Amino acid sequence: MRTKAIVITSLILIAILVDACGGQGGSDGNKIIKSTAAGSLTVTLASPTGELKSGDNDLSITFADSSGTPVEVGAASLNFHMPAMGSMAEMNDKATLTTTNTPGRYRARVNLESGGTWEAQIKYQGPQGTGQASLTVNAR
Repeated sequence: MRTKAIVITSLILIAILVDACGGQGGSDGNKIIKSTAAGSLTVTLASPTGELKSGDNDLSITFADSSGTPVEVGAASLNFHMPAMGSMAEMNDKATLTTTNTPGRYRARVNLESGGTWEAQIKYQGPQGTGQASLTVNAR
């Protein structure tokens, strides 16, 4: 009987630990592409493969406090920008964000026009104030 109680307690503790680690973008099943600071928050961009690609991308963005816990930021946006190069015009591909059941974590869908180096421009405004961040990311 005592062994059964220890096993049950251990399983509960493991479940709590797994849930707590989800603050770094992992509990949604995605792999981190890149993270950066935005004021007092950490913004993490992630995808199922940990990469971006030319064409349709399903991503997640997580805004976390210093302890790694996702925090609600209110209105958020994500735009992928590539400056003009040679005869190619500049490109701006805006992601569509939707909220999830986890405050501070958003799903993002974007169609990147081409592979190459993009600047992911992230903005937010709400309970955590107003902030922005920029990440240089590569799409294959």
